[in-house]
Amino acid sequence: MSVHAVDPLGVGARAPVRVWYASYGSNMHMDRLSAYLAGGRPTGATRSYPGCRDHRAPERSIALELPGCLYFATESAVWTGGRGFHDPTAPGRMRARAHLVTVGQLSDIAAQEMYGTPGADLDLAPVLRAGRHAVGPGRYETLICPGAVEGIPVLTFTAPWAVADVEPVPPSAAYLRYLAGGLLESGPWQERDIADYLAACPGAAGHWTPARILELLTAGCGSPATDR
Repeated sequence: MSVHAVDPLGVGARAPVRVWYASYGSNMHMDRLSAYLAGGRPTGATRSYPGCRDHRAPERSIALELPGCLYFATESAVWTGGRGFHDPTAPGRMRARAHLVTVGQLSDIAAQEMYGTPGADLDLAPVLRAGRHAVGPGRYETLICPGAVEGIPVLTFTAPWAVADVEPVPPSAAYLRYLAGGLLESGPWQERDIADYLAACPGAAGHWTPARILELLTAGCGSPATDR
């Protein structure tokens, strides 16, 4: 399986019906994403999800690289460690898994990320026009559109701040195992390469070594947590 790169988004394109939701965190893992889509409480979860209005699985999922970096910051009460964020302005390349979903599904996933109620479609016109648009002040309420794949817009969401603006916080073992497992599930990346990549991300760097992350993939680390 190949790694896709984004192309420039065409000027004057029509409002999309489908988009690529580029996940770089735990939603790279399909069993995690399915809770957002179909609703319910995953095994071992402390929280139930209402799900999307459209419960269908993604039409396709692809491995993707985006400009910028993955970093870990703030503190998750469930993960007991840093959350993953994307800084599209930072140097480097960030790995992601893009799921082909409807605009309604993307909107409902975004709502659930911020503990909101699904049911209203996001207005994507501002982010498609400018490449970035804050729909709110929350940690996952800044929409990013880095371009398109196969003519379909790629969209993700992150925090309004940059990696240099916040204190790095090491991620927990359970959270890293989900990210590493999602990257492995994506296809083109191997265990050692995944471990090297995650160990170099701000927040993980200096706390997690590639060898320790590799152990999470090969030996497991207990029941994974189920929230960011």
